[in-house]
Amino acid sequence: MPPLQILLASSSIYRRQLLQKLGVSFESASPDIDEAALPDETARQLVMRLAQAKANKLAQTHKHHLIIGSDQVATYENNILGKPQNHDAAIGQLEQFSGRQITFLTSLCLLNSQEAQCQLSVESCTVKFRTLSKNQIESYLTKEQPYDCAGSFKSEGLGIALFESIHTDDPNTLIGLPLIRLTDMLIKEGVDPLTYAPNRSHNSN
Repeated sequence: MPPLQILLASSSIYRRQLLQKLGVSFESASPDIDEAALPDETARQLVMRLAQAKANKLAQTHKHHLIIGSDQVATYENNILGKPQNHDAAIGQLEQFSGRQITFLTSLCLLNSQEAQCQLSVESCTVKFRTLSKNQIESYLTKEQPYDCAGSFKSEGLGIALFESIHTDDPNTLIGLPLIRLTDMLIKEGVDPLTYAPNRSHNSN
């Protein structure tokens, strides 16, 4: 029986770049699901459900795959952060975070669609912001304009300079795909990135 193909259930260029680090052959496709939170759903429950939902959606059309689903939320004082959508709201968010901590929760689901077996985890990453001046905030927002990003920053870009420290078991968690945990999951499915054959990756829609 041929080995199962790996499918990344995401259209995110950042998740694709992270997965490429492992040197495994994979395809990617974007699952079309409703990502709205349910009433009284916690941040952890939300990201776990969405990671599974993304993988399950693609499993309907990809029957012999290892499907990677992932989702991420950022929280401040146990509240899920929204996207600012405009400059003034972004200023308000970053002023609120100045000198304080926020936590990212990144879920990971590896679904064997052939066997209907799922591995699931949620990894956390806490970042502490520098004490930011109004000039620093204005300058950052003007340069990067992260108005469609929860928390008003892009940690994969200049937003990293907003942080004083990062605390996590896996730095990739902050960008959106916990590679250490994913490696554990892949090995359990018989795919060891350290002994994997030649690298090949492309996208499918």
